[in-house]
Amino acid sequence: MITKQQLKSRQTQEELMAAAILVFGKKGYTAATIAEITEAAGYAKGNFYRYWKSKDELFLDIMQARMQLHREERKLPLKAASTGEEALAVLVDFLEALIADDEWPKIFLEFTVQASGDQEVREKLNTHIYRLSSELFADILLPYAKDYEKLRKLGALVTALFEGYLIQRRMGSTVLDQRDLRAAILELGRPLFYPPPEKPRRS
Repeated sequence: MITKQQLKSRQTQEELMAAAILVFGKKGYTAATIAEITEAAGYAKGNFYRYWKSKDELFLDIMQARMQLHREERKLPLKAASTGEEALAVLVDFLEALIADDEWPKIFLEFTVQASGDQEVREKLNTHIYRLSSELFADILLPYAKDYEKLRKLGALVTALFEGYLIQRRMGSTVLDQRDLRAAILELGRPLFYPPPEKPRRS
């Protein structure tokens, strides 16, 4: 049974994470300080270090929470998918949901660039609990295709396309929109999947 103290601790942690998203959105990831985050949440700075050693650890926890939420939302649609294209469309929906908030992509890109210079953070960031890894992508789609390695490559390509699209959007480019991106990904995936099962003919 969860105690009142545990509930209070969890509430404090969630409030600090919510405040961090606001501060990151306003100041950018690099410029934001732990003191500004705790002040925005209404806590003393010491409360931060009860849960995290660094700003990077806090951000990874925020990413994990967002991923978990979207994973729960995609479970039923994936279960209902009957073809590879339908399952791939669910994964594209998932990625589009991750970038739907205008502030989040900006913070995510800044953090990703910074993380690339820290081997420990970079290795964590590449695991499936923080993003849709190539292996997880392939595992989800494998029931509909026979070549696991090609699915892994498709997963890496889809990630690269989405993150490249985020950069283009931040730069103000209007050449592509999400409909173009979605159509391109579905077209790339189509040759990898088994043909959809034939519907029984009416006699």
